[in-house]
Amino acid sequence: MGEPTRLRHGRVVPQVESALRGMLAEGRWRAGERLPNEVAVAAELGVGRSSVREAVRLLAHDGLLDVRHGSGTYVAQVPAGPAGAGGVRQLLRRARLLEVYEVRRALEVEAARLAARRVRPEDVARLGAELGRRQEAAGGDPSAFVDADLAFHRTVVELSGNAVLLGLFTSVLPVLREALVEMVVHETALPDLSCAHTALLDALASGDPGAAIAATVENLESLMALVREEFEEEVR
Repeated sequence: MGEPTRLRHGRVVPQVESALRGMLAEGRWRAGERLPNEVAVAAELGVGRSSVREAVRLLAHDGLLDVRHGSGTYVAQVPAGPAGAGGVRQLLRRARLLEVYEVRRALEVEAARLAARRVRPEDVARLGAELGRRQEAAGGDPSAFVDADLAFHRTVVELSGNAVLLGLFTSVLPVLREALVEMVVHETALPDLSCAHTALLDALASGDPGAAIAATVENLESLMALVREEFEEEVR
């Protein structure tokens, strides 16, 4: 498969995806050609088979690869030009992320305001433990990080004491989780929002609804602005 590709330190799956995307762009394999198996690709890149499998899944989702169970992974037939299948799917993914975050913002801002008025000391301790688990998961497996992040935010919604808000948030969790995992995997310039999460915890602990709202808005708007900017650049 040629000279080994060196990966940098950091999240592995995005780098594997980027490396494979580069190999496809440079024409290492022709359309319809079968790729080497997971073992060979993992050996060349110096990563585990699970990372290769996840990267292949993402590229198949973007229409660049065709995974045929029992047969192997093949280079898909992609229309020429920037508006090919991969570009279209990326646009759709970012548009969907914006919609998900608009709903999330509406729910979580009100939940934070109510939680700041109703939270108890034992609730603050629980949130602190969940925030610690979120911080520990940062930079690791995307799914584990997203699960820890959503556990923290779901608890905030729960502490609002509003059963309707909690029901709405719980109902969108599956879609939100899928969108967030894709965001963590695909977006390479995600801001570090640890401070915003800490600020939210501090606001809840001090019973300050205004500060809780501000921290929630900072958290969600930072990511929305990033995705919106990249989406608008691609549709120009």
